[in-house]
Formats: sequence, structure tokens, C-alpha cells
Amino acid sequence: MDRAQKEKVVEELGQIFESSGVVVVAHYAGLTVADMQNLRAKARDAGSAVRVAKNRLAKIALEGKPCASIADLLSGMTVLTYSEDPVAAARVAEDFAKENKKFEILGGAMGESVLDRAGVEDVSKMPSRDELLAQIAGMLGAPASNIAGAIGAPASNIAGILSTIEDKTEAA
Repeated sequence: MDRAQKEKVVEELGQIFESSGVVVVAHYAGLTVADMQNLRAKARDAGSAVRVAKNRLAKIALEGKPCASIADLLSGMTVLTYSEDPVAAARVAEDFAKENKKFEILGGAMGESVLDRAGVEDVSKMPSRDELLAQIAGMLGAPASNIAGAIGAPASNIAGILSTIEDKTEAA
């Protein structure tokens, strides 16, 4: 890799560290190519991405970034899982780590906050942005459906009472 290619990689990694909602750092020693392809496919489906980069170049890219303190995690065979959604990459990494014991999560960063192993696990359990929006939409719609049910209830109660009275008069 010549100097121009290295500069390009450092620039790309800098963009990743700056624009991602979460970055998860993990060791991948012992994973097969098929395992890595599986991880990349799962990440792509979840709206996140996976990047393997030289630790030295990643440390250079981290200089001056909010998550610069994760440079300590960059040793050995590391892979970065990242996404704009603060939950997606952590969830993909956690799910993949459960399936593959050779994929060891070291920690990560969420904005300026450094996450240890337990922090990444906690972030993965949080609802994603889309799930939160769905919950909010459900909460906003609930009062309207309750009002509609309350308005319609008296009419159905009256209809039920009239039907009961009609049945009694026919029986008598």
C-alpha cells in the first residue's frame, strides 16, 4: 500500500469515526472468510457496516476525533462495526458474538463516550431509532382510538339493550 492509498484509508476511517453513532471494536482472529461475509451481510441488513483496517492507520484517523480514546482497543486483529443508528452496529456485533466464540468484542464508542464490553451489550439492548419512533406513533394514536371507542360504546350498549328487550318480548 503506497502513501496515497494510506492517506485515503485514514481519511475514510476518519469519516467513520466522526459520523457514526456507534463504533464497536472486536477481535476476529480465527474467523473464516465465510464467517466474515456472514457478519458483513448481517450488518448491511441492519443498516450498519464492517471495516477491517490496520490499527496504525485507524489510530492516526482517531486523532482529534470525539472517540479518540478507543485507540487503546486497537491491537491485534481488529474489526470495526459501525452505524449512524446508535444501536444497529452494537446489536449486530452482539448477535454475531453469540453465534461465533472467535468474535470477541473489546468495546467501542458512542459519540464521545467510550464503551467497555458491558457498555456495548447494554447499547445493543436499547430500542433502535425506528423502534422508538414506532412506539411514539403508537402512543400518539392510542388516545384517538380510545376516544373513538368511548364515543361508539354507548351506541353499541343501547343496541344491545334494545336487542335484549326485543328477545324478551318475543319470548313472552
